[in-house]
Amino acid sequence: MKTLFDKIWDAHVVKKIDNGPDVLYIDKHFIHEVTSPQAFDGLRARKIPVFRPNQVVATPDHNVPTENQHLPIVDQLSKKQVEKLTENCNEFGIDLYGLGHQKHGIVHIIGPELGHTQPGMTIVCGDSHTATHGAFGTIAFGIGTSEVEMVLATQCLLQYRPKKMRIIVNGQLKNGVTSKDIILYIISKLTASGGTGYFIEYAGSAIEKLTMEERMTICNMSIEMGARGGLIAPDAKTIDYVEGREFAPKGADFNKMKAYWQTLYSDKGAQFDKEYVFDAEDIDPMITYGTNPGMGMKIDAFIPNGENTSAAEKSDVEKSLKYMGFNTKESLIGKPVDYVFIGSCTNGRIEDLRMAASIIKGRKKADNVTVWIVPGSKLVEQQAIEEGLKDIFENAGIQLRQPGCSACLAMNDDKIPAGKYAVSTSNRNFEGRQGPGARTLLAGPLVAAAAAVTGKITNPLELLN
Repeated sequence: MKTLFDKIWDAHVVKKIDNGPDVLYIDKHFIHEVTSPQAFDGLRARKIPVFRPNQVVATPDHNVPTENQHLPIVDQLSKKQVEKLTENCNEFGIDLYGLGHQKHGIVHIIGPELGHTQPGMTIVCGDSHTATHGAFGTIAFGIGTSEVEMVLATQCLLQYRPKKMRIIVNGQLKNGVTSKDIILYIISKLTASGGTGYFIEYAGSAIEKLTMEERMTICNMSIEMGARGGLIAPDAKTIDYVEGREFAPKGADFNKMKAYWQTLYSDKGAQFDKEYVFDAEDIDPMITYGTNPGMGMKIDAFIPNGENTSAAEKSDVEKSLKYMGFNTKESLIGKPVDYVFIGSCTNGRIEDLRMAASIIKGRKKADNVTVWIVPGSKLVEQQAIEEGLKDIFENAGIQLRQPGCSACLAMNDDKIPAGKYAVSTSNRNFEGRQGPGARTLLAGPLVAAAAAVTGKITNPLELLN
């Protein structure tokens, strides 16, 4: 009896090292402009090629502008990084979805939408949110720059097998509750370190009912509770999503892979090192109040005062609230906000934009708020135009920007100024994550859109038709 994780891991072990790590074969390697340059320099220094370039996919995303992408990049660091990625891909024969490419986008969004991501794979990238691909029943995780070089050189990686956790969410979600609310709820219960040392499998009736895009949001934030990654067993929805995509298997090859994918589930009685069960009906729209993703609460709740926590945890909360300008036992409802960001590899897909539009339609952006809606890829951008979502946003006074990581991290032009409050659909609310001194409140697309049109923290249930 094996867990889903063990089935995939064991199928990819090239060699077991006595009292050491496993040599793990990597099926797909995604790279971007920030963590790959040093790795390529290492290959040049050792005079070795990329071992299997056809299993590497590249795109610039972290440090690209989300306006005027047809013009030369103004920021010199960004320009240099994007140019270097282009040079490296040309030299080493790697497929690149560069700026201006009709399929350009955030690495964890274009992988699935192009069919590069498939069940049963091992997937790595020099980016912590590689866990996103686990939604397809893959072992996907972030790696460091030296490991990027290792995979480029050998298509393998030295890895210790992590422990296994299963998180079960059963029941029916309430109206207005999104997959982002599910994962923020779980992290608020387990804390930002509750998954440390584990690979998490998400299961249960509430998880099974989610769309593939919603599952990607769940797996994306596994890392935010300290886990190595997260995955969900593939099912008919997974197979339907993958079938027909550009790089998915075709014809007889697809049928052969489909038969294999249908074996990818945790056997009845398979053992996990830790297990949690949650009730979907206990989940409401969520928002964070602090400076790590575990500091989250139901939007109508009051900021906790750290009771029943250790002295160190209480101190963390106090430090965090001082930074955020909040107090314990106060509500966030009605607090004015300065910025709203809807996008990122967590919530930059077409379903996220549709959710935002469901709140924004027929309303105007609040005068006190700057709103950035950033599609996760050119394909998402094109679909938003075709479906009329761009028109809905523009009629509200909101620009649909161009694809990129944008305001998720303070690495490009889309930064939140010091002291300003941003409701963000991204994945991290650390001090300075969105800009030095920026104050981030993580939420789902409905909560973010509600803030965009009211100018303050608002329960989206008040605005949903």
